[in-house]
Amino acid sequence: MPLTRQRLFTRHRKSVPASREFVTCALTEWGYTEHLDEIRLCASEIATNALAHGVPPGRLFAVRVDAEDEQVRVEVRDSGTGTPLLRVPHLESESGRGLLLVQELTDAWGVVQHTIGKAVWFTVKVSPPSEGQGCPSADGYRPTPSGPATSSFSNR
Repeated sequence: MPLTRQRLFTRHRKSVPASREFVTCALTEWGYTEHLDEIRLCASEIATNALAHGVPPGRLFAVRVDAEDEQVRVEVRDSGTGTPLLRVPHLESESGRGLLLVQELTDAWGVVQHTIGKAVWFTVKVSPPSEGQGCPSADGYRPTPSGPATSSFSNR
């Protein structure tokens, strides 16, 4: 049975670590802990891109996590225009490597254009889930209705 969780985040810098912890909590609760560090990093990268390049002021972005059998999929959707492009940054540049990391650390990634905005997604092949655990939180974040997230949906 597929597992899905989605949450909306505000256009605020605190939403990137909050979205990373949201992904971590969902996968840990479901027992999908293999490659969790890589998944967290890639989720951060595409959430950062949405925040920096895709979310217009006053709008939200959505993070969705899906897991089924031996695959995890993470998607970040925003309402901005444009298409994220994989590029090779100058050696001295301090940015521009996010999608390179996503390409190297995931099994597949892509962009889906919508009437309004786009979704950037990636998949990672994993072992079948172990028994789920509580939500760990390295930075003290616990998803709550009063935090940076504005809405949450559980398993379908």
